[in-house]
Amino acid sequence: MADLEGVNGQRQDFRVVGKPNLPGRLSRAMASGIAKYGIDYVAADMLHAKFLRSPYANAKVVSVDTVKARRIPGVVDILTWEDGDIKNLSAGGGFMGPAQPFLDNIADQEGTEVAVIVVAENEDICEEALRQLDVRWEVLPHVVDLLEGRKPDAPVIRPTPTGKQGGGGTGFGMGGGNNPPKKGNVSFSIVNDGDIEAGFREADHIIELDVNTAAFCGHIPNPVGGVAWWFDSIYQGEGKNLRIEGTPWGHDQVVSMYRLPGEKVFQECMLVGGRYCDWGIRKQQLITPLLAKRTGRPVRCVHDRYGMYDFNLNQRYVHLKVGIKANGLITAIDDFSIADGGARGSTNFGNTMDQTYGPYFTTRCVNVKQYMEVVDSNRGKMWLSGQHNPMSWDSLMMTFYVIAEKLGKDPIDIATLNLHGPTSQEDPDPVPSYEACVAALRKMMNWQWHKAGEKKLADGRMHGASFRYNQCPRHSGTVFSPKLELRNGEVHLDSKGPVIGNYIMEANAMVVAEELGLEYEDIRMKLDHHEIYRPWGGGSDGTTASSWAVKECANKLKKRILETAVEEADNPPAAGGMMGGFGKKPAPNPLKGLKPEDLDMKGGKIVVKADPDKSIPLSQIRANLFATYSGRPPLALWNQRGKALDTMNVATCEVAVDTETGEVEILRFGVVADPGKIMRRTSLESQIDQVMDFTTGCQLQEEFIYDSKTGVKLSTNMFEYKKVSLLDMPRVDLELLETRAGNACYGSNGISHSLANTHLVIMAIHNAIGKWVESPATPDRVLKALGKV
Repeated sequence: MADLEGVNGQRQDFRVVGKPNLPGRLSRAMASGIAKYGIDYVAADMLHAKFLRSPYANAKVVSVDTVKARRIPGVVDILTWEDGDIKNLSAGGGFMGPAQPFLDNIADQEGTEVAVIVVAENEDICEEALRQLDVRWEVLPHVVDLLEGRKPDAPVIRPTPTGKQGGGGTGFGMGGGNNPPKKGNVSFSIVNDGDIEAGFREADHIIELDVNTAAFCGHIPNPVGGVAWWFDSIYQGEGKNLRIEGTPWGHDQVVSMYRLPGEKVFQECMLVGGRYCDWGIRKQQLITPLLAKRTGRPVRCVHDRYGMYDFNLNQRYVHLKVGIKANGLITAIDDFSIADGGARGSTNFGNTMDQTYGPYFTTRCVNVKQYMEVVDSNRGKMWLSGQHNPMSWDSLMMTFYVIAEKLGKDPIDIATLNLHGPTSQEDPDPVPSYEACVAALRKMMNWQWHKAGEKKLADGRMHGASFRYNQCPRHSGTVFSPKLELRNGEVHLDSKGPVIGNYIMEANAMVVAEELGLEYEDIRMKLDHHEIYRPWGGGSDGTTASSWAVKECANKLKKRILETAVEEADNPPAAGGMMGGFGKKPAPNPLKGLKPEDLDMKGGKIVVKADPDKSIPLSQIRANLFATYSGRPPLALWNQRGKALDTMNVATCEVAVDTETGEVEILRFGVVADPGKIMRRTSLESQIDQVMDFTTGCQLQEEFIYDSKTGVKLSTNMFEYKKVSLLDMPRVDLELLETRAGNACYGSNGISHSLANTHLVIMAIHNAIGKWVESPATPDRVLKALGKV
C-alpha cells in the first residue's frame, strides 16, 4: 500500500512531521495545569444537582415521597422519572447501544442513577435531601457471576419483551438469521468460516485451552460533569441561548435533546481527561440544561467517584479447540466464548464485534467457528471498548504459546508460520512490516527462547518471556471536512475540537506546516463547536485518517496562495490605510511575470523554484484565502477482517517470579511498532506507555470484587481497586519503524490501543513457572498455582 491516492503522499523530506520532542500547543495547557475541564467551571448564583443512586444490584423504585426532602431549606427543585420534562428527554442509544429512557425507575446495577434528581443550593443539601426521600424499592434477583447467570434455572434479569424473539449479534454481520433466539439471560452470536470438521480431520494434534479475561475499568481521572445556563444574545436573535460546559464532544447530542439550533449552543471547555476508548456521555453532562431552564439559574452536576469504575473491558471466558499440523500450522479453530452483556445501555461493540475484527483471520487457517454467548448481568456498564481490537487477540496469542510449548518451539516461529501474507489468507509471502518488527525485537531483547520453568536468574527467581503481534489499525470510512484560512499572513486551522485527547489537532497542524513550508508554531488553532471540521478518533488511528484529509486541504490552500501571489505581483493591490500608504511606492515584486508552477513555499516565504533567493514573505499576501476539503482517505486494510495486512506491531514481556513469595516483577516490556509513518512521535510513545500501564494493571493488580449475596461491587475506590502508579510502571523498550506501508497520511496507520493486551504478562509468568495463573496474578494466586497455599 502507501498513500498513493492523495497529493504529495510520497513526500520524502520531512521537517515537521515526525519531529521528536515537539511541544504541543494544546497539551501544554494540560501539562501546565491551566486547562479547564467541565468540573472546573463555576457560574454566579450556581445551583447543584445530584441523582438518586441505587444501593442494590437490581431493583425497581415502586414509589417515592419527596415531601420531607422538599421542606429542607435550600432545596430548589426535585424531579422524578414521572415528571413530564424528564419523559420528554431522550438519552438516545449511545454508541451502538440500544435506546434507553433518560431516567426511569429501574436500576440494574448498584450505584446507577435512578428515579430522582435533586437541585439545591449546594451539594451537602442535595445529599441531605436524597437521604430524606421516602423510597419504596422492589429488590429484584441479580446476576454478577456470568457462569451462574447463563444456567437455564438462573433468574432472568431482563426478560425479552412480549412479541420479540431477542436474538444474537448486533447487526455487524454476526451470522444474521443463523443466530438463535435469546434464552434466559443469554443472547447468541455465531460466525462460521470454512469447514471446521474438515480442518480437524487435517490436524495431527488437537489442543484445548481456556483464556479467561477479567474485567477492568477505565478510571477516568477527571470526574465527568459540568454546568449549564441560559442567556440572551444580541447576535443570535429571538430565543434563549445555551452555555454548557463539560460536554466536549456532546454538543450535537445536547442540540438534539433540547431541540435547539446548533448555533445557539455555546461551549468553551474543549478538553477531555484521559480516557481509554470511552466515548460515553454521562447523564450529569446532559441534564443541566433542563434543570437550569426549570430553576432560572445556572446548575452544576458532577458524576461521583463511583462512576470512575465503569468498565473498559467486560469479563469474558473463551474455550478454544484448535487443530494443528505436526509443524505447528493451525488447521481449525473452534472458539466458544461467554461474554458479559452488562447493564441496560451497555454496548455490544466489544463483544460480538470481536468476531468480525478478531485475530484468527490474520492466520492461514480458513476453518474458523465462533460461537458466543452474551450474558445479561448486573455487574456494570461498558460505555464503549476497543475490546474487538486488541483484547480478543490474546486468545490467538495464547494459542501460539500453547502450541510452542507442546512442540518445543519458539512462539515467534509458531506465530510467523501461521501468519498469512499481505494480500489474502492464501498468500504465502511474508508480511514485510511484520518481518521488520520481529527482526528488530529479536535484536532489542537479545531473544533466546526457553521452555517453561527452564531458566533461573542469578538471584534465584524464575525467568519468563512472552510474545504477541497485532495489526496497526486506523479509523476508516469517516468523511472529514477541514477548512484552512490564510488571514493576515497567518494560517488558521479551526475545528470542533479533539474527540478524545488533543493528539489529532497537533498532528494535523504539523501536516499543514509541512505542506506549506511553515513551522508547527506558525499554525493557529481554534477549537469551536460551531465549526464544521471534526477530527474523529482518539489517538494515532484517528490522527492518520484526519491528517490525510487535512493534507489534501493544505495543498488546495497552497495552490490558491501561489495563484494569488502571482496575481498580486502582476496587479499590486492598492496600498492600505486611510492615507493610501502616504504615496509610497511598493518595492519591486520578484514574482512578477511568473506562473504559479514556477513557485514554491519554504521557510515562511513564497520562493522562486529556479532561484530560491528570490522570494516574498507569506505575510505580504493581502488577500484573505480559504480552502476546504471534504472526503475520506482510502479505506484501511484493517477493515477486511485481517485478510489483508500492511503495518504491524509486536511486543514481548520479561518477568521474574519469586516462587517463595509469589511476587511477580515485570523486568521490561519490549515493543517494536510500525505505524507506517510517524506523525507525532511524542504522542505515539505516550500511547504505548499508556497501554503498557493497562497491561500491567489488569494482569497484576486490578480486580472487581462483588458480594455474591447482594451483587454489590466492593472495589470502587483506589484502596480496593489498585490502579498502576508511575512507581509501579516497568521499563518499556521501544522502537518505531517507518515502512510507509499504510495508506493514510504519508503512508501511515495508527497504533492506538492495538498493543494493549490481557495475557502478555500471564504468558510470561507461565513461561517462568510452568503454571497458569488467573488475572490478576497476585502473590497469593501465584503461590496457589504452585501448590504452596
